[in-house]
Amino acid sequence: MIRTNVPQSVRKASALVGVAGLFVLAGCSSAADAETSGSSTDTGSSSSSTDTGSSSSATTYKDGTYTADGSYQTPETVESISVTLTIADGVVKDVEVTGDPQARETEEYQSKFIGGIADEVVGVSLDDLNVSRVSGSSLTSNGFNAAVESIKEQAAS
Repeated sequence: MIRTNVPQSVRKASALVGVAGLFVLAGCSSAADAETSGSSTDTGSSSSSTDTGSSSSATTYKDGTYTADGSYQTPETVESISVTLTIADGVVKDVEVTGDPQARETEEYQSKFIGGIADEVVGVSLDDLNVSRVSGSSLTSNGFNAAVESIKEQAAS
């Protein structure tokens, strides 16, 4: 066995680089795990969350149909979706989402999201609209919520 004497400063620097690498990898894997775990454990159920806000500070929105794009980061690529909302009296009356998936896995998740989003948002006040996971797709929700923020700005009167 050959023994070498490595200076303490080199050992400390190596340890710090190793710990930093673990944090970087842990951050990457949490996004992948969120997307992966949704597909392996979800049986098609949907859930959403809404922002809590007082109704006295609600914005008034012009009735109409509005379209905006939203993008989101996946472990492989940056993906985008197009969201069209029909608003009447500040409430979502109709929703249409189209995707342009860049990765095979994204195509699956966007398809699930598109299939379940209407059940989550039709009939919901635009001020309360903030989805977190739809039919096992959690990352697509980020793009949807970004598009909704743009639509809110367009529709604000």
